[in-house]
Amino acid sequence: MELFDPSDIQLQSELAKSIANKLLEKTAKIGVIGLGYVGLPLALEFAKKGFMTWGIDISETKINMLSQGQNYIEDLDDEEVKHAIQSKKLIPRTNFSEVQNLDVIYICVPTPFTPTKDPDLSYILSAATDIARYLQKGQVIILKSTTFPGTTEQYLIPELEKSGFKAGKDFFVAFSPERVDPGNKQYNTHNTPIVVGGINQESSYLAALVNVQVIQKVYIVSNPRVAELEKLLENIFRSVNIALVNELALLCERMYDINVWEVLEAAGTKPFGYMKFLPGPGVGGHCIPIDPYYLSWLARSYDFETRFVTLAANVNESMPYYVVDKAIREIAKQGVKLSEAKILILGASFKKNVRDLRHSPSEYIIRILKKAGAVHIDYNDPHAPYYEVDNISMQSVPMSKEQLEQYHIVILVTDHDAYDYDFILQNIKCRLLDTRNGTKHVTQHREKIILLGYVQN
Repeated sequence: MELFDPSDIQLQSELAKSIANKLLEKTAKIGVIGLGYVGLPLALEFAKKGFMTWGIDISETKINMLSQGQNYIEDLDDEEVKHAIQSKKLIPRTNFSEVQNLDVIYICVPTPFTPTKDPDLSYILSAATDIARYLQKGQVIILKSTTFPGTTEQYLIPELEKSGFKAGKDFFVAFSPERVDPGNKQYNTHNTPIVVGGINQESSYLAALVNVQVIQKVYIVSNPRVAELEKLLENIFRSVNIALVNELALLCERMYDINVWEVLEAAGTKPFGYMKFLPGPGVGGHCIPIDPYYLSWLARSYDFETRFVTLAANVNESMPYYVVDKAIREIAKQGVKLSEAKILILGASFKKNVRDLRHSPSEYIIRILKKAGAVHIDYNDPHAPYYEVDNISMQSVPMSKEQLEQYHIVILVTDHDAYDYDFILQNIKCRLLDTRNGTKHVTQHREKIILLGYVQN
């Protein structure tokens, strides 16, 4: 692996030299397919740097919003998005025919899994099919969607080569995984280092040269498979360590009088050899719930079982069930039928202080409660006024005294800073199941708190 230095770039073909010159002169035309949490911030960075940038998405809602200068990604500055649109540096489109006029094309589409937890590459393949219709010689194609090793070479390239052009010769291909952390105020698209793995040296150099126009540090690895696997490693590392502290939390509940949150805070004082992870009601976002299964699926094709990785994913997936079980038992203590109980979920987003709802633990908790027989489920989230679970729309309820008084259990799933826990605990007539230790600084009404990972004798 090497840190890319544009002054060391080595290109042989005239096609590669031509696109490199366009990039250095800022005349290259950039395209980003998929304008979600990865694609729109990336497109905006290129537009801010003066590149003509086309954003392509099949969602007419997103394209209509952008065309009107409206931003829908919380981490982006509304005025920057509006200015990029009005200055025509960022051009939103649903039509893939724009591809024929581009020099660089990023693919930033979703990569979910099927109901049987096999990888779903349909979005990547669909984008590749549409690109192939308009592919031109000399274009650089960069896949950013998180996926398993081999996707770029075994799935993306064969689809692109249906254009009649040869990858690595007529056009250039690389994988460069996204690194997006919604709500992170320190690291963004511009200052987060990334890696690039091309199918040959020219593909790697050109993809690195593209990225370095908007990203401070770009590292080159030997091939796309290395880049694809390192992305899975990043997220599986988190999955495994979260599973570890989730199991520790459950153990502490069995042991009595050992507060897992105090244990973790104490361990965090060690300045070396330890990294702090926290337990919770489950894992959310796009990557952490999905990536372990991408790797385990691939491993099976090599007659290998990723037992450790799969076990960690199973532990994390069990946490919403554990939370629901605790809530149901608390309701039962009140002599109330689950079908008659009123339940409030605090926090719909998958992490605090953002409105990202992808694979949120709240979704699973609500679904499990309904399957168990719960009927009256409300939620509140200051960042997400509307929420949909299993095609049923919900609206965030107000945090008033009158509203809070009616519930039989309140479950804190996402510990937003906006929550006034003193006010909540003062006004509820039930108990609050705190799965995030959000109430750690509360001194009043602690008898109303059920804390995940701590049971007193």
